[in-house]
Amino acid sequence: MFSNKQCFQQSFLKKLEMTYGKSFKESTIYDQYHTLGNMVREYISSDWIATNEKQRSSHTKQVYYLSIEFLLGKLLVQNLLNLGIREVVDEGLQELGIDLREIEEIEADAGLGNGGLGRLAACFLDSLASLNLPGHGCGIRYKHGLFDQKIVDGFQVELPEQWLRHGNAWEVRKADEAIEINFWGEVETLNEKGRLSFRHVHTETIMAVPYDIPIIGYETNIVNTLRLWNAEPSRFPIHKDVMEYKRETESVSEFLYPDDTHEDGKILRLKQQYFLVSASLQSIVASHRKTYSTLQNFHEKVAIHINDTHPVLAIPELMRILVDEEQMDWEEAWFITTNTVSYTNHTTLSEALEKWSIHLFKPLLPRIYMIIEEINERFCRQLWNRYPGDWRKIEQMAIIAHGIVKMAHLALVGSYRVNGVAKIHTEILKNREMKDFYEVYPEKFTNKTNGITHRRWLLKANPQLSRTITDVIGASWVHHPSELMKLKPYAFDAGFKEAVQKVKQERKKSLAQIIQRQTGIPIDDHSIFDVQVKRLHAYKRQLLNVLHIMYLYNRIKEEKSFEIHPRTFIFGAKASPGYYYAKKIIKLINSLAEKVNNDPQVSPFLKVIFLENYRVSLAEYVFPAADVSEQISTASKEASGTGNMKFMMNGALIIGTLDGANIEIFEKVGADNIFTFGLSAEEVLNYEQNGGYRSYDYYYYDKRIKKVLEQLINGFFPNSFDLFEPIYDSLLMQNDQYYVLRDFASYAGAQEKVNEAYLNQAGWLERSIINIAHSGYFSSDRTIREYADDIWGIHPLERGTVV
Repeated sequence: MFSNKQCFQQSFLKKLEMTYGKSFKESTIYDQYHTLGNMVREYISSDWIATNEKQRSSHTKQVYYLSIEFLLGKLLVQNLLNLGIREVVDEGLQELGIDLREIEEIEADAGLGNGGLGRLAACFLDSLASLNLPGHGCGIRYKHGLFDQKIVDGFQVELPEQWLRHGNAWEVRKADEAIEINFWGEVETLNEKGRLSFRHVHTETIMAVPYDIPIIGYETNIVNTLRLWNAEPSRFPIHKDVMEYKRETESVSEFLYPDDTHEDGKILRLKQQYFLVSASLQSIVASHRKTYSTLQNFHEKVAIHINDTHPVLAIPELMRILVDEEQMDWEEAWFITTNTVSYTNHTTLSEALEKWSIHLFKPLLPRIYMIIEEINERFCRQLWNRYPGDWRKIEQMAIIAHGIVKMAHLALVGSYRVNGVAKIHTEILKNREMKDFYEVYPEKFTNKTNGITHRRWLLKANPQLSRTITDVIGASWVHHPSELMKLKPYAFDAGFKEAVQKVKQERKKSLAQIIQRQTGIPIDDHSIFDVQVKRLHAYKRQLLNVLHIMYLYNRIKEEKSFEIHPRTFIFGAKASPGYYYAKKIIKLINSLAEKVNNDPQVSPFLKVIFLENYRVSLAEYVFPAADVSEQISTASKEASGTGNMKFMMNGALIIGTLDGANIEIFEKVGADNIFTFGLSAEEVLNYEQNGGYRSYDYYYYDKRIKKVLEQLINGFFPNSFDLFEPIYDSLLMQNDQYYVLRDFASYAGAQEKVNEAYLNQAGWLERSIINIAHSGYFSSDRTIREYADDIWGIHPLERGTVV
């Protein structure tokens, strides 16, 4: 059907007319998008079916990756690339007067994630399929996702995301595989033939309806599945208003991360988490039963991976299924569970390690709570035998204590592997954050440094650079990203450097055009594009970046001899709706942008841009255009980062702390090809153990810091009144939790080195190419092979032929 452009055109026109009952001339761009999307999905349907059949018939072990987020981005062009038919489709559409890029533009970003956690999950799915590995995703089909961000008078305003407004061409609804999920109610305990059994009664039931999305491997006929669950009404309860029940049910899959600053929001989040794991586990068990007559081999044929603490309830849910429904004794069920579930930790921040109050948890999930209580009792007895009389340690390690259920502790006890996502992160987990558990279960802990799919972030996002690379080392790097190392000698080749510089300039022009359309601000595309795009959180220190820009502003205004190469600072970030401090930083960035961009003395040298509604499709323009990558989190707080890898792969140079994967990038590229600054992780942790540092000292003794902090509250920003006083107070009155002032001088010094290095364009391009060459190591293909071999025990299916 897609063998040549004429065949494609005929099929496309026929499909459009049959689907919409109108001629091609009458069709809208939405008709054309859905026609093309449906054609691609139908095109791979036989391979999708064959993959499922092959996985069942070969009795191969499969992994199911449970994640509260899957930040997929747009799928149309990525799928065309993976199928090897992008050029045929592009040429065929051009002859019909259709621009493939315009069709891609109207495709909505799937609103299923917030940041690195969800994008990592999406990269992993791509690598699993492309490596012919039997692996699937399980998530929630959020109707509105996170939110659409609008900037109004510099403030973030959240609007419902409408990514499903025009439908989703990639999903297939499987209503016949819907599953009932039970909440509330009571648990009856029965004695049946000398065996205790439990029955969850008087429940409120909702239906989980699966929507399957094909995950297409690159140039292979393997098509895995992302299954997303939609919450719908089931049996309408007698005791509750019908419309109230309908609203409450549908809210479970309405928004990603509902506001949990109140109890109703907390209950909704907990509902979402159980909804995801119960629907997924019941579905996985049902699928297993189609192939095998028993669940006794479940752990030998199924690996369930929980991405952070959100899906940890998979552990007690699997126990419930095995004990209550399969009538297994506890020991057998626990053996199967603890040899099935593995867990990735993504944070060292204690507030991100989820905890639930018993008074909320127990009424909502009474049977699950009973099972967690039993797990806790048995675990505490094990600890008593190991640490007799040490009640303090047992209390600290308990899963339930002081009215709280600790989800990370449940994950550590109930999983057979626990991994960090960068070497330093794993060492911090083992030696500090989870030291007590590491002493008990040293064999569980392992490291798997994150990765990104180069097929999305280089081949798709930067086709010009991809072609330039292929011209000198061939195309095998697309299948084997480690072969990007062949580029290293070309770092000193004048012709190749010129070609790379030309691509960078083209991409900077493209981003500058987008910025002008979005903001109305003209950008000098020969300025240094200095970019910080990531979730807005205090530990990521967008604030440090802002204070430094204010310092540069002051120097330009006050020092006639001060020279700086023109620089454009680009921010993109969303703040959680209830995270008011982060939202004030967004306002501060926009206030600074207004100040800088409208100052005729300063604006030729500095520009500040805040990209509204940062998302995957916008990121695909940002990463290829960046010169400088801001990775400036407080050392020890960023578990890994993946933005650092995407920038690196596109030739941007990092200015960053030695934190997360920055350390491994530093080790790969060498000290000359990255700009580092600030406290080390060990220094930060030592400060924290000893009560922090005195931020006032840096305020009093560094006049640069004193000036920019006073500008937060002295009217420097017109009409701000006391708006930024909480930021001022956090740095001085609350002693600067994330060491912004402590690292300021070091950061400013590193930025001076960036400016100096950029002036030597030949040297800068050498550094850039060396970064690209080493970026192949940070492909998610490498990461997934490590997971497959060391954690999941899965193996590639017989390699398929190119579609």
